[in-house]
Amino acid sequence: MTSKDAHTFTKYGWLVCLWVLTVSFQYGYHTSALNQLQAVLTCKIADPTTTPMYYGLPTCIPMSDATFSVVTSMYTLGGFFGSLSANIVMDRYGRKGASRLSAVLTAAGSAIFGLSSSVSPLILGRFLVGLAAGLGICLCPIYLSEIAPAKIKGNLGVLTQLAIVIGIMVTQGMGFGLATPRQWRLVLFISSGISIFQYFISPFVVESPSYLNRKGLVDQEKLAIRRLWGKDHDVSRTDPEERDSEEPLLSDGDNTTEHLSTGRQPAMTIPQLVASTELRRPLLTIVAAMTSQQISGINAVLYYSNDILSKSLPELASYVSLAITIVNFFMTFPPIFLIERVGRKQLIQISVAGALLSHLAVGYGLNNGLVTLSSIAITTFVMSFAFGLGPVPFVIIPEVAPPRAVSAISSVGLSLNWSSNFVIGLIFLPLRNFLANGDPMKEGRIFYLFAAALLCSTLWFSKLYRG
Repeated sequence: MTSKDAHTFTKYGWLVCLWVLTVSFQYGYHTSALNQLQAVLTCKIADPTTTPMYYGLPTCIPMSDATFSVVTSMYTLGGFFGSLSANIVMDRYGRKGASRLSAVLTAAGSAIFGLSSSVSPLILGRFLVGLAAGLGICLCPIYLSEIAPAKIKGNLGVLTQLAIVIGIMVTQGMGFGLATPRQWRLVLFISSGISIFQYFISPFVVESPSYLNRKGLVDQEKLAIRRLWGKDHDVSRTDPEERDSEEPLLSDGDNTTEHLSTGRQPAMTIPQLVASTELRRPLLTIVAAMTSQQISGINAVLYYSNDILSKSLPELASYVSLAITIVNFFMTFPPIFLIERVGRKQLIQISVAGALLSHLAVGYGLNNGLVTLSSIAITTFVMSFAFGLGPVPFVIIPEVAPPRAVSAISSVGLSLNWSSNFVIGLIFLPLRNFLANGDPMKEGRIFYLFAAALLCSTLWFSKLYRG
């Protein structure tokens, strides 16, 4: 096998990647699922020609907007606790074991939700799915990085974001056909079926070689590497490029962290991580990256986009969310090919520049009644986010710290991501109304605030991250 061959996946390796990416797909799937089902689920859309029961289950479950908000928020709450506990699960049961647990939780949560006839099971099912998503979104970037050949680690890392976007797009597309009183439960059952399939094919999937190495399972590690990268790959040779790719990508002078990746040291806990001065910089780097991702206002913008764009496209309002997701989908592809050529830091900077200009344009358009400008600016914001702010924070998680600290840093970073998402979603509308002071022509002011906050968090990130 040539040197070039040693840096490629086998067909089996690509299949393992698809298996791992299922957890990210489910994250995106359930992020969007209830948005499409809200009206029919809560009995706001009823078909007088259908009976109130179908196969022994009600065709809808009456609830107020406040109750529906509680059901929806259970996903974020579950995600927070799932991410917070991810390091313990990953280090105790392995990356593969954590993926299996995520699949079980998703299958159970989706089934409970799909079989619900009252609000309480909805809340339980939604919480379990969130728990699985929080765990899955932590382990997916790490698992992919640890099974990836050195030359395509960055390219492969972008697939986490791509799988999320595909999940969102699939449920939005399904909503057009399945958001009916008799069929809305199929959206949940399909998700449950996917996770059941993922669980039962897991015996054919290898564990992460890096995890096996830290556990001292050298023979299993060699077998996994050969199945992923090819039977002729020399597992005893440490390629300088591979070694460099595993070193933390921080400042050139921060050498203490770089030497922590050697040896079979036990995985760190979150308290140990917080107390470690040597890992303070990697931790702050991920905190800054995840803060920048959420403080960009992406979820608030996506929430507000229907209201803005439907003013200029009233007859196509139902297709607006799907169109924006499709734009997001296509703009996730360029980073796959550019991340190794342009670099992580440069992609973030280009992405932030586009996001800042878009925020200013949205704000100006709203404040001056220029609906078309606001519509275009929202689209360019989503494009800018997908280009760098979306995928790069996930890519760098396993790159900025030694293997023994990756799980803990991922848990802290993604827990912060979930909590920031929750807080921004909670305060967006009240803050917008406060800044506008009741004047509809001043609703754009909040986007100036997003722009200022994103600029500050990005400058902080740029000081910490070498790229």
